[in-house]
Amino acid sequence: MDYTVQAVPAAATWALRRQVLRPTRADTELALPDDDGPSTGTYAALDRDSTVVSSARVAPSPRPPILEAASASGPVWRLRGMATRPDLRGQGIGARVLGRAITHVAEHGGGVLWCNARLPARSLYHRAGFVEAGEPWDDPEIGPHVVMWREVDSLSAAPDRS
Repeated sequence: MDYTVQAVPAAATWALRRQVLRPTRADTELALPDDDGPSTGTYAALDRDSTVVSSARVAPSPRPPILEAASASGPVWRLRGMATRPDLRGQGIGARVLGRAITHVAEHGGGVLWCNARLPARSLYHRAGFVEAGEPWDDPEIGPHVVMWREVDSLSAAPDRS
């Protein structure tokens, strides 16, 4: 499948968020309070018709209590709205969108990136360097989840190789 990954307005991802993550909600109920925040990054894979087929967004966040003891320090970011159309999973599309969201964090100083991951998607997050924290739990509306997190280095902290 041909697609591009790029920054998009949050509202462009609401239909996919509803379809994949919260089917009982109206599109407008999927808006998150900081969707349009100055540091928030919303990314999508767009097919040839500019239809969103995968999405993710990252924004600064408080550190969740389960990560208080984590050795990682620095800014804290939360990944939300990670979704890929079911018929396109397993093709690396979600991994590319997730990678772009991780790059956004790196471009903005790095830090701790965490999410509430659906249990069936754990392998996607493991491949991207996330580890699990705590025990899984079941959200009655959207199913079983576990907190996952990883450290993200700042791009500005990379050594100069010139």
